[in-house]
Amino acid sequence: VQLQASGGGLVQAGGSLRLSCAASGRIISSYTMRWYRQTPGKQRELVAGITSGGSTNYADSVKGRFTISRDNAKNTMYLQMNSLKPEDTAVYYCNAFIILGDIRDYWGQGTQVTVSS
Repeated sequence: VQLQASGGGLVQAGGSLRLSCAASGRIISSYTMRWYRQTPGKQRELVAGITSGGSTNYADSVKGRFTISRDNAKNTMYLQMNSLKPEDTAVYYCNAFIILGDIRDYWGQGTQVTVSS
């Protein structure tokens, strides 16, 4: 699976961005898909996840502001980010995960999100 993240950019606090993660090489409808983010000197943290059945989970810091979704027909996952804060500034990575006998874990290249105050 190859994952291509896009949609990052510079936005003012309170603004919105929509990240996309397009998958190729394999159909991802059976995969759990996740967004992570990382800032320099810190560990990568889970932002949101969505299972193949559509169940979602969020980090407490983004609940009520971010929405994760997937379009299996387009083999794409999204992260709608509203009410952005400067502390949301990070490189955002998408991830596809499945256990099929062994663990299969794939990462995109990351997209920079910068929120100015």
